[in-house]
Amino acid sequence: MILSMTGYGKASVVYGTKKITAEIKSLNSKALDLSARIASAYREKEMELRSMVSERVLRGKVELSLWIEKDEVEQAAKLNAPLIKNYIEQFQEANAQYGIPMPENLMGVVMRMPDVLTRQEMQEELTDEEWQVVRQVVVDAVEQLMAFRTQEGCALEMKFKEKLDNIEALMKSIEPYEIARTEKIRQRLVESLSSIPEVEYDCGRLEQEMIFYIEKLDINEEKQRLSNHLGYFRETLAAEYGQGKKLGFIAQEMGREINTTGSKSNQAEMQNIVVMMKDELEQIKEQVLNVL
Repeated sequence: MILSMTGYGKASVVYGTKKITAEIKSLNSKALDLSARIASAYREKEMELRSMVSERVLRGKVELSLWIEKDEVEQAAKLNAPLIKNYIEQFQEANAQYGIPMPENLMGVVMRMPDVLTRQEMQEELTDEEWQVVRQVVVDAVEQLMAFRTQEGCALEMKFKEKLDNIEALMKSIEPYEIARTEKIRQRLVESLSSIPEVEYDCGRLEQEMIFYIEKLDINEEKQRLSNHLGYFRETLAAEYGQGKKLGFIAQEMGREINTTGSKSNQAEMQNIVVMMKDELEQIKEQVLNVL
Protein backbone atom coordinates (compact mmCIF):
# COMPACT_ATOMS: atom_id res chain seq x y z
CA MET A 1 0.00 0.00 0.00
CA ILE A 2 1.31 3.46 -0.85
CA LEU A 3 0.35 6.84 0.54
CA SER A 4 0.35 10.20 -1.17
CA MET A 5 2.26 13.07 0.41
CA THR A 6 -0.62 15.40 -0.44
CA GLY A 7 -3.26 15.63 2.28
CA TYR A 8 -5.46 17.78 4.48
CA GLY A 9 -6.99 17.32 7.91
CA LYS A 10 -8.96 19.49 10.33
CA ALA A 11 -10.55 18.91 13.73
CA SER A 12 -12.29 21.13 16.31
CA VAL A 13 -13.59 20.79 19.85
CA VAL A 14 -15.41 23.08 22.28
CA TYR A 15 -13.73 23.33 25.67
CA GLY A 16 -15.45 25.65 28.15
CA THR A 17 -15.86 29.00 26.41
CA LYS A 18 -13.22 28.16 23.79
CA LYS A 19 -13.34 26.48 20.41
CA ILE A 20 -9.98 24.82 19.74
CA THR A 21 -9.17 24.01 16.11
CA ALA A 22 -6.25 22.15 14.56
CA GLU A 23 -5.55 22.15 10.81
CA ILE A 24 -2.79 20.33 8.97
CA LYS A 25 -1.83 20.40 5.28
CA SER A 26 0.93 18.57 3.41
CA LEU A 27 2.55 18.62 -0.04
CA ASN A 28 5.36 16.58 -1.56
CA SER A 29 8.94 17.17 -0.45
CA LYS A 30 12.18 15.18 -0.38
CA ALA A 31 12.25 15.28 3.42
CA LEU A 32 10.06 16.42 6.32
CA ASP A 33 9.64 20.19 6.31
CA LEU A 34 7.29 21.03 9.18
CA SER A 35 6.14 24.58 9.97
CA ALA A 36 3.78 25.38 12.85
CA ARG A 37 1.56 28.30 13.83
CA ILE A 38 0.40 27.68 17.37
CA ALA A 39 -1.77 29.81 19.66
CA SER A 40 0.27 31.53 22.37
CA ALA A 41 -1.61 29.63 25.09
CA TYR A 42 -0.11 26.35 23.80
CA ARG A 43 3.29 27.59 22.65
CA GLU A 44 5.00 25.83 25.54
CA LYS A 45 3.94 22.49 24.03
CA GLU A 46 5.19 23.21 20.52
CA MET A 47 8.06 20.72 20.59
CA GLU A 48 5.78 17.93 21.79
CA LEU A 49 3.22 18.77 19.09
CA ARG A 50 5.93 18.76 16.42
CA SER A 51 7.13 15.36 17.61
CA MET A 52 3.58 13.95 17.50
CA VAL A 53 3.06 15.14 13.94
CA SER A 54 6.50 14.05 12.71
CA GLU A 55 6.01 10.48 13.90
CA ARG A 56 2.90 10.09 11.74
CA VAL A 57 3.46 12.16 8.61
CA LEU A 58 7.12 11.05 8.08
CA ARG A 59 7.79 13.15 4.97
CA GLY A 60 6.46 16.14 3.05
CA LYS A 61 6.10 19.91 3.32
CA VAL A 62 3.70 20.10 6.28
CA GLU A 63 1.89 23.09 7.80
CA LEU A 64 0.31 22.75 11.26
CA SER A 65 -2.04 25.46 12.56
CA LEU A 66 -3.58 25.46 16.05
CA TRP A 67 -5.81 28.32 17.16
CA ILE A 68 -8.48 29.32 19.70
CA GLU A 69 -11.82 31.06 19.13
CA LYS A 70 -13.37 32.40 22.32
CA ASP A 71 -17.03 32.99 23.15
CA GLU A 72 -18.28 36.33 21.76
CA VAL A 73 -19.50 37.47 25.18
CA GLU A 74 -16.11 36.78 26.66
CA GLN A 75 -14.39 38.53 23.78
CA ALA A 76 -16.58 41.64 24.02
CA ALA A 77 -14.74 44.83 24.92
CA LYS A 78 -15.11 45.95 28.56
CA LEU A 79 -15.99 49.47 29.72
CA ASN A 80 -13.25 51.04 31.81
CA ALA A 81 -15.59 52.50 34.43
CA PRO A 82 -12.95 54.24 36.62
CA LEU A 83 -11.50 55.95 33.53
CA ILE A 84 -14.96 57.07 32.34
CA LYS A 85 -15.65 58.56 35.76
CA ASN A 86 -12.31 60.37 35.67
CA TYR A 87 -13.02 61.85 32.19
CA ILE A 88 -16.44 63.14 33.36
CA GLU A 89 -14.89 64.70 36.49
CA GLN A 90 -12.29 66.46 34.36
CA PHE A 91 -15.03 67.97 32.14
CA GLN A 92 -16.92 69.13 35.24
CA GLU A 93 -13.76 70.60 36.77
CA ALA A 94 -12.94 72.48 33.53
CA ASN A 95 -16.51 73.84 33.47
CA ALA A 96 -16.33 75.00 37.08
CA GLN A 97 -12.86 76.56 36.97
CA TYR A 98 -12.68 77.98 33.45
CA GLY A 99 -16.30 78.27 32.37
CA ILE A 100 -15.82 75.81 29.52
CA PRO A 101 -19.32 74.64 28.56
CA MET A 102 -20.17 71.01 29.07
CA PRO A 103 -20.60 69.01 25.83
CA GLU A 104 -24.24 68.42 24.86
CA ASN A 105 -23.57 64.71 24.41
CA LEU A 106 -21.13 64.22 27.26
CA MET A 107 -21.18 60.39 27.15
CA GLY A 108 -20.71 60.37 23.39
CA VAL A 109 -17.57 62.49 23.78
CA VAL A 110 -16.29 60.42 26.70
CA MET A 111 -16.78 57.15 24.79
CA ARG A 112 -14.44 58.43 22.08
CA MET A 113 -11.66 59.12 24.56
CA PRO A 114 -8.60 56.79 24.66
CA ASP A 115 -8.78 53.45 26.47
CA VAL A 116 -12.46 53.73 27.41
CA LEU A 117 -13.10 50.35 25.77
CA THR A 118 -10.55 47.65 26.61
CA ARG A 119 -9.99 44.02 25.75
CA GLN A 120 -8.38 42.22 28.62
CA GLU A 121 -6.24 39.38 27.34
CA MET A 122 -5.41 37.17 30.28
CA GLN A 123 -2.80 34.47 29.87
CA GLU A 124 -4.43 31.47 31.48
CA GLU A 125 -2.35 28.62 32.83
CA LEU A 126 -2.60 25.51 30.65
CA THR A 127 -4.10 22.71 32.73
CA ASP A 128 -3.45 19.00 32.17
CA GLU A 129 -7.10 18.52 31.27
CA GLU A 130 -7.02 21.21 28.57
CA TRP A 131 -3.72 19.89 27.23
CA GLN A 132 -5.22 16.43 26.75
CA VAL A 133 -8.10 18.02 24.83
CA VAL A 134 -5.68 19.99 22.64
CA ARG A 135 -3.55 16.90 22.08
CA GLN A 136 -6.56 14.87 20.95
CA VAL A 137 -7.64 17.61 18.53
CA VAL A 138 -4.20 17.53 16.87
CA VAL A 139 -4.28 13.71 16.75
CA ASP A 140 -7.71 13.80 15.09
CA ALA A 141 -6.51 16.31 12.48
CA VAL A 142 -3.45 14.17 11.72
CA GLU A 143 -5.62 11.05 11.34
CA GLN A 144 -7.83 12.91 8.87
CA LEU A 145 -4.69 13.90 6.96
CA MET A 146 -3.54 10.26 6.86
CA ALA A 147 -6.98 9.13 5.66
CA PHE A 148 -6.75 11.69 2.86
CA ARG A 149 -3.25 10.45 2.00
CA THR A 150 -4.50 6.87 1.90
CA GLN A 151 -7.31 7.77 -0.47
CA GLU A 152 -4.92 9.64 -2.77
CA GLY A 153 -2.45 6.76 -2.51
CA CYS A 154 -5.06 4.28 -3.78
CA ALA A 155 -5.64 6.48 -6.84
CA LEU A 156 -1.88 6.69 -7.45
CA GLU A 157 -1.52 2.91 -7.14
CA MET A 158 -4.18 2.33 -9.78
CA LYS A 159 -2.42 4.82 -12.06
CA PHE A 160 0.94 3.11 -11.58
CA LYS A 161 -0.47 -0.33 -12.35
CA GLU A 162 -2.07 0.98 -15.52
CA LYS A 163 1.26 2.48 -16.67
CA LEU A 164 3.20 -0.67 -15.78
CA ASP A 165 0.77 -2.79 -17.80
CA ASN A 166 1.15 -0.40 -20.73
CA ILE A 167 4.95 -0.65 -20.64
CA GLU A 168 4.76 -4.43 -20.42
CA ALA A 169 2.39 -4.60 -23.41
CA LEU A 170 4.61 -2.27 -25.44
CA MET A 171 7.66 -4.35 -24.59
CA LYS A 172 5.95 -7.48 -25.92
CA SER A 173 4.83 -5.65 -29.06
CA ILE A 174 8.52 -5.19 -30.02
CA GLU A 175 9.11 -8.94 -30.48
CA PRO A 176 7.65 -9.34 -34.02
CA TYR A 177 9.75 -6.44 -35.29
CA GLU A 178 12.82 -7.79 -33.53
CA ILE A 179 12.55 -11.19 -35.28
CA ALA A 180 11.97 -9.61 -38.68
CA ARG A 181 14.84 -7.19 -38.10
CA THR A 182 17.39 -10.00 -37.76
CA GLU A 183 16.51 -11.45 -41.13
CA LYS A 184 16.50 -7.99 -42.75
CA ILE A 185 19.99 -7.27 -41.45
CA ARG A 186 21.29 -10.57 -42.79
CA GLN A 187 19.64 -10.02 -46.17
CA ARG A 188 20.92 -6.45 -46.47
CA LEU A 189 24.51 -7.47 -45.79
CA VAL A 190 24.39 -10.28 -48.35
CA GLU A 191 22.86 -8.01 -50.97
CA SER A 192 25.48 -5.35 -50.36
CA LEU A 193 28.29 -7.84 -50.89
CA SER A 194 26.61 -9.32 -53.96
CA SER A 195 26.50 -5.90 -55.57
CA ILE A 196 30.30 -5.95 -55.62
CA PRO A 197 31.08 -9.11 -57.69
CA GLU A 198 34.85 -8.58 -57.81
CA VAL A 199 35.14 -8.85 -54.05
CA GLU A 200 35.98 -12.28 -52.69
CA TYR A 201 35.08 -13.13 -49.11
CA ASP A 202 35.09 -16.09 -46.72
CA CYS A 203 31.50 -17.26 -46.21
CA GLY A 204 32.36 -18.75 -42.79
CA ARG A 205 33.96 -15.51 -41.63
CA LEU A 206 31.05 -13.51 -42.97
CA GLU A 207 28.64 -15.66 -40.98
CA GLN A 208 30.65 -15.07 -37.81
CA GLU A 209 30.70 -11.30 -38.36
CA MET A 210 26.97 -11.27 -39.01
CA ILE A 211 26.31 -13.19 -35.80
CA PHE A 212 28.55 -10.78 -33.87
CA TYR A 213 26.79 -7.74 -35.37
CA ILE A 214 23.32 -9.13 -34.67
CA GLU A 215 24.28 -10.00 -31.07
CA LYS A 216 25.32 -6.37 -30.49
CA LEU A 217 21.80 -5.34 -31.46
CA ASP A 218 20.12 -8.05 -29.39
CA ILE A 219 17.75 -6.64 -26.72
CA ASN A 220 16.75 -9.84 -24.91
CA GLU A 221 18.78 -8.93 -21.81
CA GLU A 222 17.24 -5.45 -21.70
CA LYS A 223 13.76 -6.90 -21.99
CA GLN A 224 14.46 -9.40 -19.22
CA ARG A 225 15.83 -6.78 -16.86
CA LEU A 226 12.95 -4.43 -17.64
CA SER A 227 10.52 -7.23 -16.90
CA ASN A 228 12.26 -7.81 -13.55
CA HIS A 229 12.04 -4.09 -12.70
CA LEU A 230 8.32 -4.03 -13.55
CA GLY A 231 7.75 -6.96 -11.18
CA TYR A 232 9.83 -5.35 -8.43
CA PHE A 233 7.88 -2.10 -8.80
CA ARG A 234 4.62 -4.01 -8.33
CA GLU A 235 5.99 -5.81 -5.25
CA THR A 236 7.06 -2.51 -3.73
CA LEU A 237 3.60 -1.03 -4.30
CA ALA A 238 2.16 -3.82 -2.15
CA ALA A 239 4.72 -3.34 0.65
CA GLU A 240 4.38 -1.15 3.74
CA TYR A 241 3.98 2.56 3.04
CA GLY A 242 6.99 4.86 2.99
CA GLN A 243 8.43 3.40 -0.24
CA GLY A 244 8.35 6.55 -2.40
CA LYS A 245 12.13 6.92 -2.71
CA LYS A 246 12.54 3.22 -3.49
CA LEU A 247 9.94 3.43 -6.26
CA GLY A 248 11.87 6.38 -7.68
CA PHE A 249 15.09 4.31 -7.83
CA ILE A 250 13.29 1.44 -9.57
CA ALA A 251 11.82 3.85 -12.12
CA GLN A 252 15.34 5.11 -12.87
CA GLU A 253 16.51 1.56 -13.56
CA MET A 254 13.52 0.99 -15.83
CA GLY A 255 14.54 4.11 -17.74
CA ARG A 256 18.07 2.78 -18.29
CA GLU A 257 16.78 -0.43 -19.87
CA ILE A 258 14.31 1.43 -22.09
CA ASN A 259 17.03 3.85 -23.23
CA THR A 260 19.41 1.00 -24.06
CA THR A 261 16.64 -0.73 -26.00
CA GLY A 262 16.12 2.48 -27.95
CA SER A 263 19.84 2.80 -28.78
CA LYS A 264 19.82 -0.75 -30.18
CA SER A 265 16.58 -0.33 -32.12
CA ASN A 266 17.68 0.59 -35.62
CA GLN A 267 14.19 0.13 -36.99
CA ALA A 268 11.53 2.86 -37.11
CA GLU A 269 8.71 0.70 -35.73
CA MET A 270 10.80 -0.37 -32.73
CA GLN A 271 11.93 3.18 -32.05
CA ASN A 272 8.32 4.39 -32.09
CA ILE A 273 7.43 1.77 -29.48
CA VAL A 274 10.40 2.84 -27.33
CA VAL A 275 9.18 6.46 -27.45
CA MET A 276 5.76 5.33 -26.20
CA MET A 277 7.42 3.36 -23.39
CA LYS A 278 9.40 6.45 -22.38
CA ASP A 279 6.19 8.48 -22.29
CA GLU A 280 4.52 5.96 -19.96
CA LEU A 281 7.60 5.87 -17.72
CA GLU A 282 7.81 9.66 -17.56
CA GLN A 283 4.27 9.76 -16.17
CA ILE A 284 5.28 7.23 -13.54
CA LYS A 285 8.31 9.33 -12.54
CA GLU A 286 6.18 12.45 -12.18
CA GLN A 287 3.71 10.71 -9.88
CA VAL A 288 6.40 8.91 -7.85
CA LEU A 289 7.52 12.32 -6.57
CA ASN A 290 4.20 12.52 -4.67
CA VAL A 291 4.50 9.10 -3.00
CA LEU A 292 5.35 9.01 0.69
